[in-house]
Amino acid sequence: MKTQNRSKRYRAGLALIEAGKRYSLPDGIETLKKLPAPKFDQTVTLSLRLGVDPRQSDQMVRGTCPLPHGSGKSVRVLVFAQGQAAETAREAGAEYVGFEDLIKRIQEGFQDFDVAIATPAAMSEVRKLGKVLGPRGLMPNPKTGTVIEDTGKAIREIKAGRVEFKLDKNGNVAVPFGKVSFQDQALIENGSAVIDAIVKARPASAKGRFVQNITVSATMSPGLVIDTAPYIK
Repeated sequence: MKTQNRSKRYRAGLALIEAGKRYSLPDGIETLKKLPAPKFDQTVTLSLRLGVDPRQSDQMVRGTCPLPHGSGKSVRVLVFAQGQAAETAREAGAEYVGFEDLIKRIQEGFQDFDVAIATPAAMSEVRKLGKVLGPRGLMPNPKTGTVIEDTGKAIREIKAGRVEFKLDKNGNVAVPFGKVSFQDQALIENGSAVIDAIVKARPASAKGRFVQNITVSATMSPGLVIDTAPYIK
């Protein structure tokens, strides 16, 4: 979208960002919080451009990161499980717990949840939902800790603020890591945890510079370019 088509608030925020400057993460967050803001509590997101080829399966970047100060978001969890694993999920606070009944509801169009978890035993049937859950990024996956026997552990981590990250088709990873209302230090620590987790997820087949560009932005704000030097390995 061209700048002249942006809102007055966006353009006013852009004027407060130094052109060509690469901010440290603390300075970037401090500046971001000074930009003109809407009346709601915006989500703060880190976007990383990575030096990998998303077309190559051995260069996929995917994982999870526990946020030290939570995400500030209420997460609705659905769990495919039976027996003790289902009971554990209910006790841990999952909004929806079931198996064949939930599979049928989702096939009929139910989508009122944010994260789906499944036990390994349930996956034989849950795989049938691949075309429904896959495009929304909701398919349970062992790499993101959402195919697990200990459903209670997964639910507690997710509700405490564990976030997932996954490389998109353009070689980027975008991860929300808090709200503008968070204290600066909380956002700094959350953001640092996200960047560290992504750097650690570098595929062995990746060559050259892994973290090529980092920006931080809020829901309605322009992005600020973050200095990648501390994260180049």
